Amino acid sequence: MNEKSKPYYSKQHAVVTGGASGIGLAIAQQFSNMGMRVTLMGRNQQRLLEVAARLNASSQQVDISSPDEVRQSFSAAVKANGPVTILVNNAGSVDSSAFNKMSDELWQRMLAVNLTGTYLCTKAVVDSMSKAGFGRIINIASTAALKGYAYVSAYCAAKHGVLGLTRALALELAKKGVTVNAICPGYTDTDLVDRSLDTIVESTALNREQALAELVKNNPQGRLIKPEEVAETALWLCQPHSASINGQAIAVAGGELA
Repeated sequence: MNEKSKPYYSKQHAVVTGGASGIGLAIAQQFSNMGMRVTLMGRNQQRLLEVAARLNASSQQVDISSPDEVRQSFSAAVKANGPVTILVNNAGSVDSSAFNKMSDELWQRMLAVNLTGTYLCTKAVVDSMSKAGFGRIINIASTAALKGYAYVSAYCAAKHGVLGLTRALALELAKKGVTVNAICPGYTDTDLVDRSLDTIVESTALNREQALAELVKNNPQGRLIKPEEVAETALWLCQPHSASINGQAIAVAGGELA
C-alpha cells in the first residue's frame, strides 16, 4: 500500500453485502488489506463470523430483502464502525427456469434479492453520504444487466433494474460527492457458478466439463472471471481520483460485450 494512501483508506467504512463468499469475499479482503473498516453482511451467520475473524472485520446477519432487517443491520454497523462511506451491493442469487414454466415465487424472489435488496441497502446509506459530501456506491450487477440469457429471464430483469437504478441515482447524487456505478462481471469462478453448473448437468445430457465449456464460450478469453479481478475494479472505483467515474456499467467479462 502506498504510504500516502493510508489515511484515506483508514477513514473509510465499507459495507459489503454477500461479503462472506465469492466476489463479495474478494472485495472485502481487498478493502481490509487497504486498511478500511469493513462490515460484512449476509444470511449465513457462521460463515460471516468465520470470515470476519479472518479479515478483522465486523459482520451483520441480514436478509437484504427485509426492510426492517436492513435498517437494523445498518444502524448496528454505523454504531460499531461509524458512518458508511462505501457500499458494495453484492448479495444476490440466480435460479433458472424456462419462462413458460417459471413460478411466480421464483420471479418475486429474484426481484427481491437482486433488485429490492440493492434498493433497500442503498436507501440506508444515501442520506448520510449526501450530508457528508462523499460516498461510493458500487452495485455488482452482471453481464445479465447488459444482455439477455435464456432461462434466467427473472435474473436478467432484476439485474437490468439494478443498472437502471444505478444510472438514475448517479444523476441525482452527482453534485453531492457520491458516485454510483455498476460492475458487470461475466461468469465468475464462484459458488454461484458451481451451482449453475450443477443445474446444467442435472437438466441436460452434458457432463460437468461440457457444461463449463458452455459457460466460458461466452468469454472470448475462454475462461471464468476471477473474483479478484472484480475486487480490483471495485477498489479502483473507491479511489479519490475515480470521482468522475459515475453512472457507469463496467463489464469485467474478457471482451464478451466488446
